Amino acid sequence: MVAFGGPRDEERALRRELERLRQEHRDLDSAIDALETMSTSDKLQLQRLKKRKLILRDRIIDLEDQLNPDIIA
Repeated sequence: MVAFGGPRDEERALRRELERLRQEHRDLDSAIDALETMSTSDKLQLQRLKKRKLILRDRIIDLEDQLNPDIIA
C-alpha cells in the first residue's frame, strides 16, 4: 500500500510550485524588458509588473528555504 500526503509528495508539490514561480518570474522579465523598450511605455503597468516580480522573488526564496533549510551544526 502506498501512503499519500507524505513528505515526498509535499516536496514534489513545492518543487513544482517553485518551477512555476521561476517561469512566471522569467516571463515578467521579458514583459518588463519589452515595455521598457517601447517609447510610449505605460509607467503604471511597468510598476505593477516590477512589484509582482518582487513578490514572486520573495515567494521563490521562501520555497527554496523550505526545500533547502540551513542546518547549523
